[in-house]
Amino acid sequence: MSNSIILVGGGGHCKVIIDILKENNDYDEILISDLKENKGKEILGIKIEYTDDQLENLYKKGYKNAFVSMGKVEINEQRKKLYEKIQDIGFNIPVIISKSARVSKYSEIREGTLIGKNVVVNPGTKIGKNCIINTGSIIEHDCIIEDNVHIGPGAILSDGTYIGNNSFIGTGTMIIQNINISENTLIGAGSVVIKDINEPGVYVGNPARKIK
Repeated sequence: MSNSIILVGGGGHCKVIIDILKENNDYDEILISDLKENKGKEILGIKIEYTDDQLENLYKKGYKNAFVSMGKVEINEQRKKLYEKIQDIGFNIPVIISKSARVSKYSEIREGTLIGKNVVVNPGTKIGKNCIINTGSIIEHDCIIEDNVHIGPGAILSDGTYIGNNSFIGTGTMIIQNINISENTLIGAGSVVIKDINEPGVYVGNPARKIK
């Protein structure tokens, strides 16, 4: 059980994590917990056998590693709550890094964060807890990404970018150097950010503008 991990949340993002874990050969056993209505379904050959209200019992039985495996933007707050739940139970929450990612040894990545396939993380960057750095994104040097942030596939954060807590940076977004982005901000896919975003909200376009 010490070399097992429980993935909390069974959906498309869970597939991505399972694929990375199997490529890395990090764990002998992968378990999945999800909503009761999804119990019995399979994800890449692994059956969803548990629900989230069983997590504490699993910990008491000796399962010590868990990871939040939900990824949809509209459930970012739920991801945060699940992370806090498994943290409070006492689970070890690892950092998961794809073998194909290029992560500088001079960067800092905190627990519960996923670094996806073909991601680049350059020196001096600090990434917080419970983040998703999704497929093919580029995080240049000296960026700061706070907790519970989702960086979408193919996004580019130029050097010195700051991303506040609980924010979502959409697929293919480009952010120029030394930009600060407020917490609780959503940047729509394909946007170009050329000035600081100081108010939470939804921003889209080139250049990115607030729409709500």
